[in-house]
Amino acid sequence: MSVDSPYETDTGTGFSSRELQVIGGASILMAINVALMYAVVLTPLQEANAYLFQFPIVGVLVYGAAITGGEIVAERGVSGGNLGIAFVGMVILQLAFGVFGAGVLGFVPRAQQPQILAVTAVVVAVVTAVIATYVYARSKTFESWGRFATYAFIGGVVAILIGTFVEPVLLAGFVLIFLGFLLRLGYEIWQVRDKRNASVALQTIGVYIAVAGVFVHVLQLVIRLVASRG
Repeated sequence: MSVDSPYETDTGTGFSSRELQVIGGASILMAINVALMYAVVLTPLQEANAYLFQFPIVGVLVYGAAITGGEIVAERGVSGGNLGIAFVGMVILQLAFGVFGAGVLGFVPRAQQPQILAVTAVVVAVVTAVIATYVYARSKTFESWGRFATYAFIGGVVAILIGTFVEPVLLAGFVLIFLGFLLRLGYEIWQVRDKRNASVALQTIGVYIAVAGVFVHVLQLVIRLVASRG
């Protein structure tokens, strides 16, 4: 039996103008983030990961706080009609994902970085399409995915805390946080599908954060694959 209760909705394949605005906005924000990663890798900021992740739990808490804080600031700015505050929140989010991504990207030669970013973008696009197709094909609520995402994030932080001292556990932390972003992506897509009570701007921010979280995790996997073949 599904843990999600039935939810009557339109599962047509066409996209409304609202949905296209959210998809387009999130895509633009993600494109800016990828460009930022590629640029930041040439600056001293790309060394931030090396310092923060000397103790993995420190890196996770710092980036987690930056992402959460950036989201709160951006959403408050949008809700309050203050574009200045919303912009500050988006800058925080862009820097958090950009600096983290640059730190990961810095492990490979500059000449390989565009190809790795392109491969990562394709993989993330496919993953997003698969999740979106599943969400749009099912006439039910995906609200539980939001709860499960929160549980996965909490479990991931706990696993990384333990893994800071018992290294083999770090992998479990990576998997749980990655799963958390995947579940949140499905939840955010459902929010857009069913036109939850949120503005286009708020939903765009939610989808962008979920996609960016998936992107930096897939980026790590792609780089590991490239390294293993080298």
